Amino acid sequence: MKKTLALLAIGLSLALASTVQAADRFITVASTTSTDNSGLFKHLLPIFTAKTGIEVRVVAQGTGQALKTGANGDADVVFVHARAAEEKFVADGNGVARIPVMFNDFVIVGPAADPAGIAGGKDVTAGLQAISGASALFASRGDDSGTHKAELQLWKAAGIDPKQGGGWYREMGSGMGATLNTAAQLGAYTLSDRATWIAFKNKADMKVAVEGDQRLFNQYGVILVNPAKHPHVKQADGQAFIDWLVSPAGQKSIAAFTVNGQQLFFPNADAKGV
Repeated sequence: MKKTLALLAIGLSLALASTVQAADRFITVASTTSTDNSGLFKHLLPIFTAKTGIEVRVVAQGTGQALKTGANGDADVVFVHARAAEEKFVADGNGVARIPVMFNDFVIVGPAADPAGIAGGKDVTAGLQAISGASALFASRGDDSGTHKAELQLWKAAGIDPKQGGGWYREMGSGMGATLNTAAQLGAYTLSDRATWIAFKNKADMKVAVEGDQRLFNQYGVILVNPAKHPHVKQADGQAFIDWLVSPAGQKSIAAFTVNGQQLFFPNADAKGV
């Protein structure tokens, strides 16, 4: 009897240990507010976890902060959208390799009243120049995110330093969803990734004002945090997540994600030079 009880106790202990180990099998992914706000992760992660048993815990931040999180060794993977910053992250030894995953585009959205007269525009430079010329309110994320970095590059291409233009340029220091909320409240223009804009539910009278310019292209990349620099990085499971994202199954899952019948992200893991 004692022997039977001992064997049962050992079996129970092994089962509990196995359960705890399975529950502890997770990776941390530092990613953008756009992938989170859009609902993409709610769609993708259950599919990946069901296939691999690996839970993915997302820290949603602006790209700049997400890369800092990775550089500090506080994430296993970064999944962001600012190519120059991503390449520097890898060159500095913080990441193993940058791999393209998917793309969408940015849009300038603004109030239906359209005080800058830019509705229907296809030239982002002309649109920004018109906003500046009219001193129309513009809500900037102001958070070193991928969207903020893109916005600053676009202002520079337009030959404008918006911070010198007076009170019409407002830096929010917030994520995409929160910035859109503020823009809706103020009747301001803002630059948004299209995915977050489509998923955004508080549009009020806001509409897309400028779209379709090739300079509004928005590429996303994924990087394994360098385990040589941070030995605690979960290299095998982090790489498994990356491999799945760029596999036919992962790419198909990305393409299948829609909101209101609209595809939000377009897989392009096989693309070169993006």
